Amino acid sequence: MTAAIAASGRAAASLPEELGRIAAEHGSEIAAAMGETGYMVLVSILVAVVFGTPLGTLIFLTREGGMLPRRGLWTAANLYVTIVRSFPFLLFVVFMIPLTRLVFGTTFGTVAATFPLAFVAVAIYARLTEQILLELPSGLTQAATAMGATIPQTVFRFLLVDGRSGLVYALTSATISFVSYSTVLGVVGGGGIGDFAMRYGYHQYDFTLMYVAIALIVICVMLLQSLGNRVSRRIDHR
Repeated sequence: MTAAIAASGRAAASLPEELGRIAAEHGSEIAAAMGETGYMVLVSILVAVVFGTPLGTLIFLTREGGMLPRRGLWTAANLYVTIVRSFPFLLFVVFMIPLTRLVFGTTFGTVAATFPLAFVAVAIYARLTEQILLELPSGLTQAATAMGATIPQTVFRFLLVDGRSGLVYALTSATISFVSYSTVLGVVGGGGIGDFAMRYGYHQYDFTLMYVAIALIVICVMLLQSLGNRVSRRIDHR
């Protein structure tokens, strides 16, 4: 009731006054929350690139009709990607609690909360990598084989080089998904700007603060999309 009364009082204030109040009262908390979100997203990007790219490439190579058909490997890798991507993210976070506790000794905190997000990041980017490689001209691998290139040489000197623009664009789309998923991790004490918006904004009836937090998320997504598009265009020499 008290929070609702305070909210009605805040509603009468002008927007500049409200923004000034938010900066004075919650500036440090907002900065900390943005840092937590940045940590979760950055770790997810690194894990996606380091593990998702090879996994997606493995699925591409070992598929039926691929350069290195291996039904067992393809089935295992494809099954992991399909199962993880089909999980509703919140349920997956809950499902991973026992493993998270086993690895970190706790399920709370930004580091522990990032653990399930990393598994999802790998699955998402692996599938995107596979799709990008499938869209490359089939003559590319044939040309590499005709030139005597080994499979590792074909991957690193032909496939990934020719597909680099699409891979960057796919990583940009995946990163935006990671930002969205990171807001859910407040449920397990992961923090972040989404959790901040719920705890200090929605639950305290401070809707201006909630809208400011949402605006920050939108601005971050727009900047990430703009940066990804620019990098993708710059390295596209096709």
